[in-house]
Amino acid sequence: MNTRTYDAVVVGSGPNGLGAAIALARAGLSVLVVEGAKTVGGGARSSELTLPGFVHDVCSAVHPLGVGSPFFGSLPLEDHGLAWVHPPVPLAHPLDDGPAALLKRPVQEAAKEFGPDAAAYRQLFGPLVADAANLFADLLGPVRLPKHLSTAVRFGWQALRSGRGLAEAHFRGKPARALIAGLAAHAVLPLEQRPGAAIALMLGIAGHAVGWPMPQGGAQKIADALTSYFRSLGGEVVTGQPVKSLKELPPSRALLLDLTPRQVIALAGESLPASYRSRLARYRYGPAAFKLDWALSGPIPWRAPECAQAGTVHLGGTLEEIAASERQVWEGAHPENPFVLLSQPSLFDPSRAPQGHHTAWAYCHVPNGSTFDMAARIEAQVERFAPGFRDLIMARHVLSPADLELHNPNYIGGDINGGVADLWQLFARPVASLDPYKTPVPGLYLCSSSTPPGAGVHGMCGYFAAQSVLRVLKGRRK
Repeated sequence: MNTRTYDAVVVGSGPNGLGAAIALARAGLSVLVVEGAKTVGGGARSSELTLPGFVHDVCSAVHPLGVGSPFFGSLPLEDHGLAWVHPPVPLAHPLDDGPAALLKRPVQEAAKEFGPDAAAYRQLFGPLVADAANLFADLLGPVRLPKHLSTAVRFGWQALRSGRGLAEAHFRGKPARALIAGLAAHAVLPLEQRPGAAIALMLGIAGHAVGWPMPQGGAQKIADALTSYFRSLGGEVVTGQPVKSLKELPPSRALLLDLTPRQVIALAGESLPASYRSRLARYRYGPAAFKLDWALSGPIPWRAPECAQAGTVHLGGTLEEIAASERQVWEGAHPENPFVLLSQPSLFDPSRAPQGHHTAWAYCHVPNGSTFDMAARIEAQVERFAPGFRDLIMARHVLSPADLELHNPNYIGGDINGGVADLWQLFARPVASLDPYKTPVPGLYLCSSSTPPGAGVHGMCGYFAAQSVLRVLKGRRK
């Protein structure tokens, strides 16, 4: 690694690390990104995991917050090779009896799916979706006074519920309740725990306002576009350079770590004040993911044919079933019938598989650090709603929690969300602070998903960390 002095050095090239680097480079700073892996991307990478010609997303696959991100939306990523693919339906949730519940883009069309719950659906989502851009701008960041107060209050009034509380407060029918339950399960919290409703609402609003798209060619295209734009600004990227000590890095005025608290302690612990190090050590990681990728000889044969219109399919049955599954995970168990999140990108992006063949991606939640093999249980859930699915499997690739952490060290114990997002850690992330990105060590900053606003491919953690850096550096210049 060179010994040139930079204005800023960023450790980690996930969407947040690259987002921070871009925001600093756009401000005219010299910036170096150092990545331990051979390729950039962190959780946004793609690879031929199963068979030649089958492109799989190693971690993230579907990106509602990527296209809805106020920061990413300000970047010319399309000029650097990023193209979004929008399935006709963002999300489908099949049930054992009757058609699947669908989250269609227009709120009015989606509401029609829910019969007696149609009016309640319109009342819940309509006003929030109408002001989605302002809502994302206010909420995707640290705690601060929102610029659009009435919309934020409307959202907050509902968001502080549990996921189950939101579903049961507004809906009576099984389809609408199941749809909300699936959205809330993305929070990786028991459905009875607050603020699961916040995640359910954000994802539902995004589905209506901007869709749940996928990058053409795979999630790697997001990281590649960010890297290409960063380099066009004069930024430098070094890959294949794991950082074991801060002393290995070239000198800089600011150092940003796209790392979670446990890694920060391991890397910079000696330089951190004991009190701050102790607060970081109390940061809590949540349940893990167990993930499968399949190379398929044909499209998934859904019993509810409308599922073939959706880029994402939630498999878990009713609200009650999903709640039981997610609760078991938090109790340290491995559900017999896990809630499964599935993506079928090749239906809408032919570049993902050879002609006539398909890819699929799915994961379920398991206890942090689990070594239990959930492959058969995940495939049984798919078979439940798509009889004949197993007959299409040409090859499978398994990523256990340990494999996920090996692929991306930020996934401690397989936690892909960078830490629990309960009421406390949603706001005090990673510690309670007016500036959660700035550490007590002068020039040292945090920019991972363990900072606000948390998990998701949106780059906003990196963007706000960069703003913290710029405030300090500009103050020094005066």
